[in-house]
Amino acid sequence: MACAAARTPADQDRFICIYPAYLNNKKTIAEGRRIPISKAVENPTATEIQDVCTAVGLNAFIEKNKMYSREWNRDVQYRGRVRVQLKQEDGSLCLGQFPSRKSVMLYAAEMIPKLKTRTQKTGGGDPNLQQGEGSKKGKGKKKK
Repeated sequence: MACAAARTPADQDRFICIYPAYLNNKKTIAEGRRIPISKAVENPTATEIQDVCTAVGLNAFIEKNKMYSREWNRDVQYRGRVRVQLKQEDGSLCLGQFPSRKSVMLYAAEMIPKLKTRTQKTGGGDPNLQQGEGSKKGKGKKKK
């Protein structure tokens, strides 16, 4: 059995975990959000979090089959977690701008809306409008 001191910060099991629920503005703190609503993103995915982290130079990878324990929805959209390396083997930070897990989460939440996949989706019409909404149809005459 290996003790905690024997494992270096560069081991993949020592990378920090970021679940999409941590950054989701649709979640409450009780449901797992870890950053302020004003900075959170609408329904982020693990892929988007990984894209942002690797683009800035962090060592990140996705574990697709993992799920956040407080997530009740089992859809593929909500699956996955991202493991991010914060410290090197000697214990020094990989990137000075990310001293903590919270700084990584805040950066990811800031950059996800700027991703090309997010900016292209907003080009269409209003997704809340539905066609054919309205008229009630009865089955016949009303009884008195």
